[in-house]
Amino acid sequence: MANLTLTGILEKMTGKDKDYRYMATSDLLNELNKESFKLDADLEPKLSNIIIQQLDDAAGDVSGLAVKCLAPLVKRIHEQQILDMTTKLCDKLLNGKEQHRDIASIALKTIVAEVPTAPIAQSVLVSISPKLIRGITAQGMSTEIKCESLDILCDVLHKYGNLMTSDHEVLLHALLPQLNTNQASVRKKAVSCIASLASSLSDDMLAKATVEVVRILKNTATKSDITRTNIQMIGAVSRSVGYRFGPHLGDTVPILINYCNNASENDEELREYSLQALESFLLRCPRDISSFCDQILHLTLEFLSYDPNFTDNMEEDTDDESYAEEEDDESANEYTDDEDISWKVRRAAAKCLAALIVSRREMLSRLYEEACPKMIDRFKEREENVKVGAFSVLKELVMVLPDCLADHIGSLTPGIEKALCDKSSTSNLKIEALVFTRLVLASHAPSVFHPHIKAISAPVISAVGERYYKVTAEALRVCGELVRVVRPNIEGYDFDFKPYVHPIYSAIMSRLTNQDQDQEVKECAISCMGLVVSTFGDHLVGELPACLPVLVDRMGNEITRLTAVKAFSVIAASSLHLDLSCILEHVISELTAFLRKANRALRQATLGTLNTLIVGYGDKIGSAAYEVIVAELSTLISDSDLHMAALALELCCTLMADRRSGPNVGLTVRNRVLPQALALVRSSLLQGHALLALQNFFGALVYSANTSFDVLLDSLLATAKSSGLSGAVAKQALFSIAQCVAVLCLAAGDKKCSSTVNMLTDILKADGSTNSAKQHLSLLCLGEIGRRKDLSSHDHIENIVIESFQSPFEEIKSAASYALGNIAVGNLPKYLPFILDKIDNQQKKQYLLLHSLKEVIVRQSVDKAEFDDSSVEKITNLLFNHCESEEEGVRNVVAECLGKIALIEPGKLVPALKERISNPAAFTRATVVIAVKYSIVERQEKIDEVLYPEISSFLMLIKDHDRHVRRAAVLALSTAAHNKPNLIKALLPELLPLLYDQTVIKKELIRTVDLGPFKHTVDDGLELRKAAFECVDTLLDSCLDQVNPSSFIVPYLLSGLDESYRFKFEPAFIASQSQNFSSLPDHYDVKMPCHLILSKLADKCPSAVLAVLDSLVDPLQKTINFRPKQDAVKQEVDRNEDMIRSALRSIASLNRISGGDCSHKFKNLMNEITKSQALWEKYSSIRNE
Repeated sequence: MANLTLTGILEKMTGKDKDYRYMATSDLLNELNKESFKLDADLEPKLSNIIIQQLDDAAGDVSGLAVKCLAPLVKRIHEQQILDMTTKLCDKLLNGKEQHRDIASIALKTIVAEVPTAPIAQSVLVSISPKLIRGITAQGMSTEIKCESLDILCDVLHKYGNLMTSDHEVLLHALLPQLNTNQASVRKKAVSCIASLASSLSDDMLAKATVEVVRILKNTATKSDITRTNIQMIGAVSRSVGYRFGPHLGDTVPILINYCNNASENDEELREYSLQALESFLLRCPRDISSFCDQILHLTLEFLSYDPNFTDNMEEDTDDESYAEEEDDESANEYTDDEDISWKVRRAAAKCLAALIVSRREMLSRLYEEACPKMIDRFKEREENVKVGAFSVLKELVMVLPDCLADHIGSLTPGIEKALCDKSSTSNLKIEALVFTRLVLASHAPSVFHPHIKAISAPVISAVGERYYKVTAEALRVCGELVRVVRPNIEGYDFDFKPYVHPIYSAIMSRLTNQDQDQEVKECAISCMGLVVSTFGDHLVGELPACLPVLVDRMGNEITRLTAVKAFSVIAASSLHLDLSCILEHVISELTAFLRKANRALRQATLGTLNTLIVGYGDKIGSAAYEVIVAELSTLISDSDLHMAALALELCCTLMADRRSGPNVGLTVRNRVLPQALALVRSSLLQGHALLALQNFFGALVYSANTSFDVLLDSLLATAKSSGLSGAVAKQALFSIAQCVAVLCLAAGDKKCSSTVNMLTDILKADGSTNSAKQHLSLLCLGEIGRRKDLSSHDHIENIVIESFQSPFEEIKSAASYALGNIAVGNLPKYLPFILDKIDNQQKKQYLLLHSLKEVIVRQSVDKAEFDDSSVEKITNLLFNHCESEEEGVRNVVAECLGKIALIEPGKLVPALKERISNPAAFTRATVVIAVKYSIVERQEKIDEVLYPEISSFLMLIKDHDRHVRRAAVLALSTAAHNKPNLIKALLPELLPLLYDQTVIKKELIRTVDLGPFKHTVDDGLELRKAAFECVDTLLDSCLDQVNPSSFIVPYLLSGLDESYRFKFEPAFIASQSQNFSSLPDHYDVKMPCHLILSKLADKCPSAVLAVLDSLVDPLQKTINFRPKQDAVKQEVDRNEDMIRSALRSIASLNRISGGDCSHKFKNLMNEITKSQALWEKYSSIRNE
């Protein structure tokens, strides 16, 4: 902007006309907000002075605009001008006219908030801090000036407290005396100010402040209002500094408990503030508060019913008439409920109890026994805020301890009924009561509610008609749970549900037909009506013709169609098999159209609903509709969304399996869907549910009209050929093709299957050196067919397959091993002895033959089949003979075979394995422990009972002198923690210290390899340490209640995060190896699991992490700032990028912890990330994952 234009604006700003001044100030504000605005140095003082003058403008709207101008102006002028403005504003605040004080305060706060850089902020703080302290402490200062000064100082400390370290002591000495002044407003502001200061105080200064407050509280002569303020201060500081207040709980908690018990009868505020402080301690210092939890529980239970103005023999629930008579008789001077604030004590006690429930899981059983009756008793409460608190506490209890209120339903019901029916109940109370009712209905057995259904249902149904949409929506959700409770079993149940059918239906129908209501209510009404129709439909025959079209209409609305589609899925799946003929055609048409929509959730729900409708109502849907659906499905089958592809293929199978579908449906599937299926089978991503659906699709396609088996087989085999566009087929895709071929052959019958096997064996007999891909697929196909069907009718097929062991191609040999094992599954008596004999006699093929044996054993264990006794003995003897093999691959296969055969014959194998844990050969000990690892699977097995008393013998090998054995024990522990945590929970107190010890670098496992020009340091313990950290990660998921995070984080996790921390060897050893430490590979292999552990600890045990947060910052900071050398190869660069993202993921988890901002070091780390564009972009993308 030209200087002339700015000068014109400034002249108008000083004019006499108020409107001119207003318009000129508005123009200036617009100019200042433009990015292109530039201010000449000579105009800065003039502009700054005029804006300061405008703050005193008699017209309030002009001075208000002047304050708004300060925010952009501060970012565009030099430091000296900012300091001049703050000096003038402080002068106005402390010495100016009273009417200008408020605007000067607002202006100062604006400048403090908008200071652009830390150096300028430092200068501003140096300028204004002494003045603000003078405004607080100087004699003769009015209460208003003190309050404004404290208010501004609070903002300053909150934003820049860590920049004022040198002034902390001065500030503390200025603020603490304000807690003892006679002006209540000053004391209140001082509490906020000290809380803001506390977050940046050192531990020593924080201790000084706490000691001073404790001294005042211990003084019995202190006035009650001063005492209340100091207790408030303790609570505020605790909320500000979080875990750092822990060391001071020993001094403060007894005082607070004493005040609660011994305060005067009318001093409810003192009790309330004390309970609020205790609640803060429970949530923020769970480790240090442990020793006081019993006392706090006793205290909260006592004060839950604290009501000095009401006794049990008084009739609480008076009717309106008698209450009115009492009101008339009262004198004006008599104590009334309006003056009674004892409810605040009861509410604070309820919140304190909720904090106990959330933070002290180990006390749940006691809380249930002692707190439940007390909380239920609070439903008689006169004060609504306490009732809300009671529902909230019980809700927390139900969430952490489901089915805990089964014995109290009769006591709960009147409280729920009163909360929902009382005319004086607010929406907040009704919502809390409804949420609690829904959780109770969902988490308890239906039978416990049946005696009370009448009392529960009436107020809930009435709440459906409430005007406030949040109450209505929650009431509808409760109705949904009520429907399940009233009729839990369609086939038959003792409870008579019929009286409740029409009242529930009518209430929901009135909401369903009402268009003029909130979307949340509409969606809840649709979902609930779906449940009502599917559960009570046989008793609503007359109402369905009116109800169903309304649901169809909701499918046509973009906002409600997803919910309506899900509702129809529920209705179609009902075992009542209702008559839907009046809307079926329209629904199918709408659903078919939805398959073209971009909304993934809608397409997913549509596929499920169509499948359910065709299974239940296929006889009423025409073949033409099937063809249209198939055509739409073809676009959904691709590896870009495997879940959607699986649903689409399942629907195709349902359509083809329907006998009523005409020949055209099969033809449409072959023309439209088959090409997509053949493309999908080539995908390397295909697995799980989608692969199973694809297999079923090919099996179903054989039976459909106009489909030739030979054409299908040729098409499938052709997908394995390399193409110019997509290149060679991935190895995983060959397995998928082979499985589809096997399913196809079995579906086609014995004749087609036999001819296919002959064709495949002919391929194997040909020269394998020219076309390995063809041989590879043939072997896989034979294996998949042989696993499903006995191939012994094909002479010497086992010899044909084993010939491929001679192939020059590794993938062919592996496929042959896989095929031989799977063929043996089809006829064990014939092929198992053949494999065992070959293992003994052909040393060169031993590894491949062991893999074949593994396929046999794994398949038998999965299918829960059994070997005969002689076979088991032969197999185990053979396997134990190979436990000491020098080849790690052979030992691993042997271990897996032993583990899987133990699933089949645990009584024989577990003792045999245990016998060998004392074997002198380390490889044997390691192999048997790994075998135990493979025997621990997620599903329930008969081995569990046998293994439970013996597993400690195997896991205690974590103390073995050989690192291979220790690593095997760690891996077994990790698998047990993941699959069967109950097996090892009782052993963890002894195992955890041993496991933690495996995370430490052992000097005896570090060796130096001389490579001539340089030396390379090798850490043989790396894999063991990595396995140990990964085991801890697993334990955090499954056995968190047994793990003490505090003892692990320091020193073990910290050593994994920080390279400089982990070397705890003798100084001489460090000196001798220091030049080689940089080559140790911990930088990636150990740090990555450590970051993952830290993220989980931050989410699950935030208090333990908070206690050592400062020590965690340095290693994380080093990691995100590490840069590879300029000549680093791409792999090193990529690994470092992964490491940085991993560390940032941990930092994001730490940043979510409540109270994390109490750590200055962590605050500074976050500021560093914010200022670095590269780090901030990565951090933002991680946070949005």
